Formats: sequence, structure tokens, C-alpha cells
Amino acid sequence: MKKSVLLILLLSFVLGLSAQTAKEEIFADVYRSGSNYYAYQIPEETSLTAAPAGYKPFYISTYQRHGSRFLTGKNDYSTPLNTLQEADKAGKLTPLGRKVMADLDSLNCMSRGRIGELTPLGAIQHTGVAKRMFTNFPDVFEGKALIDARSTIVIRCILSMMDECMQFKAMNPEIEVKNDASMHDMYYMNYDDSDILKLRELPQVKAAIKKFEKNHVHPERLMSSLFTDHAYVKQNINADQLMEKIFRVTGNMQSHKYQTTLNLYPIFTRQECYDLWCGNNLYWYINYGPSPLTKGAMPYLESNLLKNILDTADTCVVSRSHGATLRFGHDSCILPLAVLMDLGGFGKVINNPEDLADQWRNYKIIMMASNIQLIFYRNPESNDILVKALLNEHEVSMPVKTDIAPYYHWKDVEAYYRQKLATFKKTFYSKSHI
Repeated sequence: MKKSVLLILLLSFVLGLSAQTAKEEIFADVYRSGSNYYAYQIPEETSLTAAPAGYKPFYISTYQRHGSRFLTGKNDYSTPLNTLQEADKAGKLTPLGRKVMADLDSLNCMSRGRIGELTPLGAIQHTGVAKRMFTNFPDVFEGKALIDARSTIVIRCILSMMDECMQFKAMNPEIEVKNDASMHDMYYMNYDDSDILKLRELPQVKAAIKKFEKNHVHPERLMSSLFTDHAYVKQNINADQLMEKIFRVTGNMQSHKYQTTLNLYPIFTRQECYDLWCGNNLYWYINYGPSPLTKGAMPYLESNLLKNILDTADTCVVSRSHGATLRFGHDSCILPLAVLMDLGGFGKVINNPEDLADQWRNYKIIMMASNIQLIFYRNPESNDILVKALLNEHEVSMPVKTDIAPYYHWKDVEAYYRQKLATFKKTFYSKSHI
């Protein structure tokens, strides 16, 4: 008995030592600081937990973010470039400043006519997701399996859908695929609730963000490395904004793996990357997560999406067919959905913004091509249905009691989420929040 206790304590100590802080993770892989621009990380080839005896997978339901893409703002590349070009005309750039200007110019040229579009890497990411899904759950895709694939009406999402579906057809030509991208489905694929969105404008929200940025955004060193004249910077440039705009371009450059070898990360220190990520992480937590500053309401932006997942699963369970429902959309949907479902504990409420980084990290949810997969299993003898959740192809917990984790009884999962949605609807819309 004593040996067992000592072994448990030793394992706990070792695991404690091996757990990395967000700062350590970003220092080890600076690309993580890109937050929602972080390129999809292919999971290590580890075996998934085998299903209980007698259960076989028959249905998969997903919501997936499009793959790597160009930045989406029409001025995301040109604005920082124009700032440096004006300084260059005034003779105020250092040699490094001129190099950064040249790199931004190259990226700006490459982006012309392609703002927000899928990159070659983005296509490869979804092909890989499809391959692994097919390989991990072959029973779902055997024979004349039915795939109902839907996308938002944004072209990068449509192309991600097509890349994935073509891969399924290549692996099994008998699969029957239905593709759709229509305004008809946008009420759940990418819905904005004006009553919930108003919470982002609360004075305490803006004050918290402003205070946090003051503590974490320090552009002085970067400005001195790019510009020769401190007075010029002070009079003509919003240093905080320029630093953040260049950093946005820098983080998304990993989306262009097969298009360019340019890399702007070396102009930032690791500490600067970490601090800028902290601000972005807070932004996502407040605007899409369970933050008390926005009354914990933001995840319910995906109420319609979660209801569609529940309703569609019920239909597929009753029909006794096999196949998949695939949905392709955006980071602004998949993150609040993961929080609403409390997958892997990402629904955790954190009150102090300064404590957020080591308890909640956006790059673990919303990489490019990030995905939530619900895998359904049936026991033919008992007709019992089990489900397990994968977040970016890793098994994660769900907020429901189970004696067979990571598997859960579907009846328990469905009842929990339907009650959660009903409770919010009853309480939130019955009172004023602004």
C-alpha cells in the first residue's frame, strides 16, 4: 500500500514538472503566439481509446474551421507597409526597418486579389484530417456511406469542404456525398445574436482590455530597431497599433508554408511574442469565451449550432444509417462551441485576466483547420448509443458523468446540452443585460 502511494506521489511530481506554462510553450514554439493563425498540428500517432466491447462507430458529426488562409482584412498587409514606406521617404528607417518594409511589400503583392482565400497549406490540412478520420473510423465510411457536408458561404470554407470530401471519395468511391453552401444554413453555421453581442460594448469590458494592453504591449524596443528617430515615431506613428499589425502579419505567415520562406518572427523577442499573445488570448476569452466580463453569455452565440448537432444526431441514430455530417466554418464559431460544450474543460470561468494564460489557451482550440468531432457508437444487441468527443483529433472530456470515459452515453449527453440551452434561453432573455 505504501509503495502504491509513493508511486502515485512520484507520478504526480513528474507530471507537475513536465506541465508547461503558456510562456514556456510559446518560447519553445513561437508559432503558437499566432493564436488563431497557428497552423494545424498533426496529432502524434497514438492509439485512440478502444470502444467498449460490442460497440462499433457508425456516425460522425463535426464542426471544422477552414484551413490556413490569407489575412481577411483588406488593409491588413497594406497598412503597416504604408507606415514604413512613409517613414522611408522621410529617411527614418533603419536597415532592419527597410528589410521589414521589403518583406511586407512582398506579402502585400502576394495577397492582391486573395484576401481571405485558402492557401495551399489549408487544402493539405483538410486532406489530412479526412485521411485520419477515415483510417481511425473505417466502419463509418464503408460501402455506400452517406456524407452530408455543409459550409458557410465563404469561399475558403467551401474549398476546405471540397478538399475533405474529395479525399473521402478517393479512399472509397462508393461513398455518397452531398455538398451545400447556402444562406439557408447560416442561422446555425455562423449566427450573430445582437442581444449577446451588445455585451462586448460594456464599459467594464473596454476598461479591462485597455488596462491589460497597457501592461502587456511594449513597442519601444521594436520601434527603435525599425526607426532611426524617436521624435518621428512619437509624432507620426501609433507604436502600439503598428507593432500589433506587423505581429498579425507575422503570425499568419505560417499559413504560406508552400508559397514563401519569409519569416518576420526574428524581429520580435520571445517575450514580446508572449505578451502580444496574452492580449489576443484575452480578446478571444472575452469575446467568445465564458468570461464574467461578458456575463458568460458569449458561448451561447452557438446555441443554434449545438441544437443542429443534437437534432441531426437524433435523426441519424433513428435512421440506423452510417456516415457523417460535416460542417465547415470559422474560428469565431468553433471556439465558442467548444466552450459551450465545455470540451476538455475549456468552459472554465477565470475571473482575473492576469491568471488566464496558464489556464486557458486559445491556440489549443482554434488552429487553422481546427475541428470538433463527435464519434457515435452503437451496440447492435442493446441498441445503446455511446459518443466521444475529439478536439483537434485528441480525445477530450465532456461535462457529463460517465463510467466509461472518454465514452459517454448519448442519452445523458443530449439531455445535458438540451437542458443547458433551455436554461440559458429562459434566463438570459427574461432580463436586461445592458
